[in-house]
Amino acid sequence: MPKLDVCLTPELLPLFNLEDKIVVIIDVLRATSCMVTGFAHGISEILPVATLEESATYGLLGYITAAERNGLKVDGFDLDNSPFSYMDPVLRGKKICVTTTNGTKAVVLSSSAKKVIIGSFLNLKAVCDYLYIRGLDAILLCAGWKGQVNAEDTLFAGAVVGHLKDTFQIGNDSALIAENLYAMHKNHLGEFLKESSHYKRLNRLKIYKDIDFCLQHSLYDCLPRLEKNVLVV
Repeated sequence: MPKLDVCLTPELLPLFNLEDKIVVIIDVLRATSCMVTGFAHGISEILPVATLEESATYGLLGYITAAERNGLKVDGFDLDNSPFSYMDPVLRGKKICVTTTNGTKAVVLSSSAKKVIIGSFLNLKAVCDYLYIRGLDAILLCAGWKGQVNAEDTLFAGAVVGHLKDTFQIGNDSALIAENLYAMHKNHLGEFLKESSHYKRLNRLKIYKDIDFCLQHSLYDCLPRLEKNVLVV
C-alpha cells in the first residue's frame, strides 16, 4: 500500500526523501488556485520561479509576468495573484512566469521529486484520482506562510488524506492531524478560516471574493504538472 505524508511547511521538506515520490504543491490562498484556474481557462504553460528578478527576466523573453508579495501585486509586473485575473481571455495560449511569496518557492524546492503536481480545492478530485491511479508514495507539501504552518493548506491536505485513506497508508502524524482538521470543518471551511492569519490578511486587503472562490471543491478537472521546470496540463 502506498504511503501518504503531509509536510506542513517547506521548512520541513529537507526531512523527507523525495526520490520516487509524487509531491503535491498546495497553496490554496492563492497561488495553486490561480495556476489551476489559468490552465482551465486556456493558459498554455506556467513557469514558477522563486524570485522577482527571475520573473522580470522572463518578461523580456516574451512571458506574461505575475508577481505577488505579501498578498499584493508587485509593481512593474503584468498580473496579480487573483484567480479572476487568470480567467482573462487575453491569456489563452500564453506563457506566464509567476513568482509568489510561498507557492512558487515550494515548487522549486520539490523539483527533484519523481512527479510534481499542483493541488487546490478547485481540482481536488483530479488530484485524488491522479494519486490513486499512480499508486506511488506521495507527499502533500503545504506552502504555508513564510515558513510557518497555515490553516488553509493543512485543510486541503486533510481533504486529500480523507479521500485516499482507504487505499493509502497514512504516513505521518501531520497527515493524521490534517485529516481530522478537515473532517471537523469541511462543512464550514469559510467560517473556520475567518480566524486564520492569511484569511485576515486578505480581508484587510479587501480580497473577499478570491477566498470564497478558492474554497470551491472540484470546480475544474485539470491537473497541472511540472515537466522540465515548467507547469503544463
